[in-house]
Amino acid sequence: MSTILFHEIVFGPIHSRRLGVSLGMNLLPYDGKLCSFDCIYCECGFNKDFRTKTKLPDRENVRAALEDKLLSLRREGITPDVITFAGNGEPTMHPEFKGIIDDTIELRNRYFPDAKISVLTNGMHLNKPEVFEALQKIENPIVKLDSALDKTVRLLDRPNAPGYSVAKQVERYKRFKGDFILQTMFVRGRFEGKEIDNTTEEEISAWLELVRALNPREVMIYTIDRETPAKELEKVPVGDLQKIAARVEGLGIQTNVAG
Repeated sequence: MSTILFHEIVFGPIHSRRLGVSLGMNLLPYDGKLCSFDCIYCECGFNKDFRTKTKLPDRENVRAALEDKLLSLRREGITPDVITFAGNGEPTMHPEFKGIIDDTIELRNRYFPDAKISVLTNGMHLNKPEVFEALQKIENPIVKLDSALDKTVRLLDRPNAPGYSVAKQVERYKRFKGDFILQTMFVRGRFEGKEIDNTTEEEISAWLELVRALNPREVMIYTIDRETPAKELEKVPVGDLQKIAARVEGLGIQTNVAG
């Protein structure tokens, strides 16, 4: 199984389909994966296959690694568009997440003040006040909502919280009052003998109602781009993604399509 794990705290910059020249931040173990979802399309693999006993990097090490990289980029004449927290799982699980965001804002302002800060998150930890407060400080809190239907989320994203519900997540997202980016992975195929397709009319109609209620400033629509741990998944054609995007734009919301 081919997977992508990030073996450094700071990696790249890489060209992101959605964000431009992106300097990546990994607050999670370098030799495994730590996530509160276990998405069947995750490029880092299934949680069970990449368990780790490695400690998380502490705040001081993250700050030092980021400053060193920003100094190096400045010497090389490379300007990042964005500093993106993603890495080997869910970044908001780090117990020092809020302080790390504060450090990142300070260093960004010093070295590349025009760069934006993005966090890709499944939104599971927004119930923690310090996580929500940190995400309000950055330019791009990018939160996941792959389906409006609990049964689909449990098949596609596999949250590890027994009490997970889409309704609960939507209430958490409403606290942003529209000042956030919603991202949705569209995929088709099979997993463990079950059909998966979150592009059906039932799925899209229900999802659009939640998009309307949340009214995010942008919706990122994308599909798989790399090998996935579940082998029977299919990339959704870009034309189909564009049709979904047109319906979002009909709500007056900007969309970003990555096929």
